[in-house]
Amino acid sequence: MRCFIAVGEELHFGRAAARLFMTQSPLSRQIRLLEETLGVRLFERNSRAVRLTAAGAALLDDARRLLALAGHAVDTARRIDKGVSGKVRIGFTAVAGYVLVPNLIAEAGEALPEIEATLHEMVTVAQVSALQAGTIDLGFMRPIADMDPELQWRLAVSEPLHLAMPAGHALAQRKQIGSKDLAGLPFIQYSATEGKYFHDLIGSVLAGTARPPRVVQQMSQTHSVIALVRAGLGVALVPASARHLHFPHVLFRPIWRDDVRAELHLIWREATHNPACRVFADFAAAYLARRA
Repeated sequence: MRCFIAVGEELHFGRAAARLFMTQSPLSRQIRLLEETLGVRLFERNSRAVRLTAAGAALLDDARRLLALAGHAVDTARRIDKGVSGKVRIGFTAVAGYVLVPNLIAEAGEALPEIEATLHEMVTVAQVSALQAGTIDLGFMRPIADMDPELQWRLAVSEPLHLAMPAGHALAQRKQIGSKDLAGLPFIQYSATEGKYFHDLIGSVLAGTARPPRVVQQMSQTHSVIALVRAGLGVALVPASARHLHFPHVLFRPIWRDDVRAELHLIWREATHNPACRVFADFAAAYLARRA
């Protein structure tokens, strides 16, 4: 096809041969073999001129497209193999969707424009299963015990817990909340099943208080917890990033335990068959390092 296109554009075997860095004899042989394969004459030639036949003129346009498509296909395959191009499926918990994941995807769109990222919001347990099944490539999730040795992880976020309270609450004037301040207060806790990570983390904070708050509701998601706080049903301990939800009439204050922190990990499969995943994971790691 390259030989045919060169002759079709130059309409001169000598110039076409020079363009292809070959001699006229093998070029003529290539054209003859192509005509024999197709069963049509592509050129009318004599000692003075070379002209395309009607069949040759029709083939020339298609040949250019075929050659361009072949080149594009090869280039695409190479770029995908290097991870420059491709698709990455990313799982994330609801809290990661407040700021971390949107900002990361925005920066990745600038730095890795040929990698398409698709987002899937799901709880940590579901992300682990999805990683093992290969239905997602990366996940932003809470720490897990007995992690699969094939999974790699990097700390993405470490943030303190804050007390969320309705505006006008008696504790609103405090700059920091002490353990005694929560004594007997109505309290919105995370579910022991769907919100187990925060349930256990908050439980470890409250375990050292002489008189813990009074649990009135248990919810699985942070935005649901904050919604109940806004309604005046109680106070709650939530990750500091919950402030980015911008619930009106809800205030946040740091607590006495800055050492107890909510962690979010970036986790991926070490033995991934998706080169774009490795490239994106490296980019995400660098982004997290800059953010830290």
